[in-house]
Amino acid sequence: MSAPTVNAAAQALMHEFEGLELEAYPDPATGGEPITIGYGTTAAAGVGIVPKLGMKITKAQADEYFRLALVKFAAKIRPLIKAPINENEFGAFMSLAYNIGPGAFAKSTALRKFNAGDKAGAAQAILSWNKANGKVMKGLVRRREAERALFLKAVK
Repeated sequence: MSAPTVNAAAQALMHEFEGLELEAYPDPATGGEPITIGYGTTAAAGVGIVPKLGMKITKAQADEYFRLALVKFAAKIRPLIKAPINENEFGAFMSLAYNIGPGAFAKSTALRKFNAGDKAGAAQAILSWNKANGKVMKGLVRRREAERALFLKAVK
C-alpha cells in the first residue's frame, strides 16, 4: 500500500477550521492551555516552537510550522492505518488527528472501524468528535461534517 499524502483538499479544510493567527492565543475551549499560533500549532506538535502569549510569527513561519506538523502527524498516524486508504480518507483522518491529537485518534472508533473494513462506519464515527469540555461545539460539528464529506468524496 503506497502512503497517501495530505492533499490540497485536506490542507484547505485544515486551514479553514484552524484559521491563521499570527499572534499566540489561549485555547478557546479552555481559555488557557494549550497556547496556539499559526494554523493551530501548539508546543505538542514538536515542530520547534513553544507558543507563548504575546508571541508573533509571520505567515511564512506559520506555513512552515504547518508543513512540519503535517509530516510529524502523518508519521504518527500512517502506521495505525491497516486497511487500504485513499488520499481523501487519509486527509480527513489527518485533519481529525491534527485536531484531537494522534493519541486520541489511535483509540478512535473511526480508526477501528476503518481498519475493520467498515468505511461507512468510520465516516460516521468521525462525527462523534464534536465536543470540547463535554459540550457540543458548533465549530466542531461543522469541522467533523467537512471531514466526513472529504472522507467520502471519490478521488479523481
